[in-house]
Amino acid sequence: MTPDAPWLVIGLGNPGPEYVRHRHNVGFLVAELLAGRMRASFSRHRKAMALAAEGRLTLGGPRVVLAKPLTYMNLAGGAAAGLANFYKVPVEQIVAVHDELDLPFGTLRLKRGGGEGGHNGLRSMSKSLGSRDYLRVRFGIGRPPGRQDPADFVLSDFSAAERKELDFLVDRAADAVEAVVVSGLEPAQNVYHAS
Repeated sequence: MTPDAPWLVIGLGNPGPEYVRHRHNVGFLVAELLAGRMRASFSRHRKAMALAAEGRLTLGGPRVVLAKPLTYMNLAGGAAAGLANFYKVPVEQIVAVHDELDLPFGTLRLKRGGGEGGHNGLRSMSKSLGSRDYLRVRFGIGRPPGRQDPADFVLSDFSAAERKELDFLVDRAADAVEAVVVSGLEPAQNVYHAS
């Protein structure tokens, strides 16, 4: 950990109004909620293709930079690397918030490193950062029904039943990000993997 460096939380998603409520954009939803908690506004960053918001999640807590890349998911790593370089954030203090097909809807899993599991946003981040050792907050969206193509599934809106729970689950995912930043990975896992 580098105490002077802020934490960098990258919410993964696709820019543009047509993608706002898609399953693939859950990272953006979490980043937006966290910005609201910090009473911070997103603005275009001058050195990276991203919208960024800065602040603290808790009184006296570490500085946090929230980001929503302005590129499509498969190019999100450029924004992550640009912000990490600008703010001098070590890879251990970078958190990616993303949708996860291999977890049931609403399930949260927190981890450091590992593979990308076919997720283009993670693949781009790993390549651009030159490391897979960043933290991940994985938000389960479940597998597509029947024979639906996973690519079509992630680029579709949450179902009516899922939307009834979505605000609560996004709030819980934001709590998990805050726990990782403030308390560390293992204490956060003990809370969010138990339920």
